[in-house]
Amino acid sequence: MEKISEEIVEKLSPIPVFELHIAGHDLVFTNSVVNSWIVMAVIVLVCILLTRNLQIVPKGPQIALEWVVNFINNFFTGTLGHHGKPYIPYLGSVLIFLIFSNTIGFFGFTPPTKDINVTASLALMSVVLIQMSGIRAHGVFGWVKSFTKPVAIVTPINILEIGIQPLSLCMRLFGNVLGAFIIMELLKCVVAWIVPQVFSCYFYLFDGCMQAYVFVFLTSMFMSEKME
Repeated sequence: MEKISEEIVEKLSPIPVFELHIAGHDLVFTNSVVNSWIVMAVIVLVCILLTRNLQIVPKGPQIALEWVVNFINNFFTGTLGHHGKPYIPYLGSVLIFLIFSNTIGFFGFTPPTKDINVTASLALMSVVLIQMSGIRAHGVFGWVKSFTKPVAIVTPINILEIGIQPLSLCMRLFGNVLGAFIIMELLKCVVAWIVPQVFSCYFYLFDGCMQAYVFVFLTSMFMSEKME
């Protein structure tokens, strides 16, 4: 049991893949960074392949592509309203990136979202977007005034939300992906073949897609509150 615990703890830590020496400084690239690059490269390649030779009357892969685009547009329009359309490309990109990142473990790669640095970066970008959407909708004065609503006495709590929101987004995504990774590693240590593959369909595919959905849904909900 101790050996299994040591193996899992070792796999939980970011693994250095290669280093670059620039101006006397060492830049270490871990597997989380490399796998994130792999995910982005796959997404770009898929987009290039699917958007070649687009036709007025869609057929084959183009039908699936248009369905995905329409689903993303309708989903975020329903949450943000029509005034939130400028933010849909970013939110849709984050959704697709998270789906690929969370499900990459099904193919034997380590999910980059298992690294808290990745989820924290995404959460910080989300909270910046949330606050900027409020400033864009109401102006700087209206954005500052929004912290006093519904009554001025709750202003400190509303200010704390600026720190609570990224922490909540970060830890929820990180905790769920990390938990799924630990369970799968335990299953691989105990029963090496068939059983882990069955459970990976849930932990990597279903739960991975669900966590991606929850992350962007909460981000869009926070944005909607700021833009009201």
